[in-house]
Amino acid sequence: MKRGGLLLALVALSTSASAQAPKAPTTMNQSAASAAGVTARLHSQGYSQVQNLHRGPDGKWVGQATRNGVPATVTIGSEGDVTAR
Repeated sequence: MKRGGLLLALVALSTSASAQAPKAPTTMNQSAASAAGVTARLHSQGYSQVQNLHRGPDGKWVGQATRNGVPATVTIGSEGDVTAR
C-alpha cells in the first residue's frame, strides 16, 4: 500500500472510531437518583434550606425548601420539573 493510501486509511479509521452513538435523554431518575442530586437541582433553581427530602411511591421527590425567603413544599418529578406549594 502506498504512503497516501495508508494515511487515508488511518484517517478513515480514526474518524469512525471517534463516532459515538447518540445519548438517550437524561431524566431525573438517571441523573439524580439521590437526595444529594435533587438538592443540587433545587439549588440551581434558586431554592435554599432544602430539608426532609424523600422519594414517594410514585417516584417523585418531596421536601421543604425556601425560595426568595418564602418557604414551600416542593415536588420534583422524574423529568426534573419542580412544583412548589
